[in-house]
Amino acid sequence: MDLIDQLQTLASRIEKQLPHITTEEATKNAFVMPFIQALGFDIFDPTEVVPEFTADVGSKKGEKVDYAIYIDGKPAILFECKHCSANLKDAHASQLRRYFHVTEARIGILTNGQSYYFYTDLEKPNIMDEKPFMEINLKDIDHQFIPELKKLAKSTFEIDKMLTTANELKYVRAIKNMLIDEMNIPTVDFVRYIVSKVYSGMKTQQVIDQFSPIVKNAIKHFVNDQISERLKTAMIPQDNSKNSENQENNIEDVAGSETGVVTTQEELEGYYVIRAILRQVIDVNRVVMRDTKSYFGILLDDNNRKPLCRLHFNTTQKYLGTIGADKKETRNPIASLDDIYNFADQIKAAVNYYATE
Repeated sequence: MDLIDQLQTLASRIEKQLPHITTEEATKNAFVMPFIQALGFDIFDPTEVVPEFTADVGSKKGEKVDYAIYIDGKPAILFECKHCSANLKDAHASQLRRYFHVTEARIGILTNGQSYYFYTDLEKPNIMDEKPFMEINLKDIDHQFIPELKKLAKSTFEIDKMLTTANELKYVRAIKNMLIDEMNIPTVDFVRYIVSKVYSGMKTQQVIDQFSPIVKNAIKHFVNDQISERLKTAMIPQDNSKNSENQENNIEDVAGSETGVVTTQEELEGYYVIRAILRQVIDVNRVVMRDTKSYFGILLDDNNRKPLCRLHFNTTQKYLGTIGADKKETRNPIASLDDIYNFADQIKAAVNYYATE
């Protein structure tokens, strides 16, 4: 069972068991330990998962953090657990921060069994940051974080990649929060920047004041347009087709109906990435999606004989299928949607293969 499936199963269990969890210990047993297990760690092996981990901090002796995850004989991840009703935004991670400082662990996790806040030491070496670089809520899982969470799994644990990801997520989080603030109440500097792009007259304070509500309104319209476009795309009737040659990566598909096809949010996000790439070379209205049981296809001119690429997201290892000049598909393993941009040249080149057809 893939990680996302295990987390969704756990989320379903949380919904049912939550009213019966009255203590922090029950929270750990019912919710946190299954989460650790979903990451591939053996919760019954005391050399791998150490409960009530103790490390002396200065003059304070005998303090314990709830769990320490050991990798290669050294503590790598620390868990501090709160009761399932605790609001993590109000919870202090001071105890977790103290242990982070005196151990070799590079990842600290604060959790109430439902939400998980992930910390590291991006600001100062060996000093846990004040703010988490990633937040995951099991009751409302953001699928874009699943590839990042997998980097903490036992089978794929790579601290260097995780720290690189943490650094990126830190700034993505900061930029998103900044944009949210600007959308709600645009600052003078933001309005001034927008005005400099669309208004050729003098940028006096009066002009800035006049543009402030205009900028706010324009942002709302933009967001609504993006939502509407996604909804329209999601409701496009799907003419799903395949034949046996697909298994041999032959792009010459024969039309045929499919049943039981489920288009995931991640596939739609991948589709939007492809559209963004192709916008540089063609009218994106010519880029059409067509989902099947075996893959998520992206076509030129809604023509089944003009595939531009394919998304294979139905397995643990995800692949981007690129089309070569010989009209054969090459499957390229990817870890996240951002990796699609690494194949932008191949995706754009596929358009040229149909120029004379």
